[in-house]
Amino acid sequence: MKTEDKYLFTSQRLGFRNWTEADLGPMSRINADDQVMQYFPAVQTTEQTHAFIHRMQAQLARIGCCYFAVDVLETGQFIGFIGLGEQTWLPDMGPFIDIGWRLAPDAWGQGYATEGAVRCVEYAFRTLGLPEIYAICPAVNKPSEQVMIKAGMSFVRFFDHPVLMDNDRLRKCVLYSIVNDLWLSII
Repeated sequence: MKTEDKYLFTSQRLGFRNWTEADLGPMSRINADDQVMQYFPAVQTTEQTHAFIHRMQAQLARIGCCYFAVDVLETGQFIGFIGLGEQTWLPDMGPFIDIGWRLAPDAWGQGYATEGAVRCVEYAFRTLGLPEIYAICPAVNKPSEQVMIKAGMSFVRFFDHPVLMDNDRLRKCVLYSIVNDLWLSII
């Protein structure tokens, strides 16, 4: 299969694609890794990962984006996800699209999250025509917050995550955003 047939879009080093059943094993290992999931309340089971993959496939079919499965173009190695998720859990915002990533530890420290986030912002604005994108992480997750900043996003506010109210370490979160009109003026 040619690269242009396999991927919905690419960046310099990464290919962004729909999920396949073959991704279940590698993504389950990523979701079960304590180091990867250190900023989440718990690791995820294979069943939870399977449900996630099916949600992402359905979301892509419905709105044209999801947390995309990501491969390194040079090797074809699956490294996790980077992409755009539909969210509805912040009561004061209504439905919104956020950008997120979760990569295998051997893919860390190589700039993949930032490269992928920047490319997903471009896809969201140029291809999908979205007006604004958000990003959220616990305030203690400084590596993800740095990716948000490097991707051109601006700090909006701190908030207590409604799903993490019982978790003192993760409850306080940061919200970042980037607006299409502003992004277009700086590229």
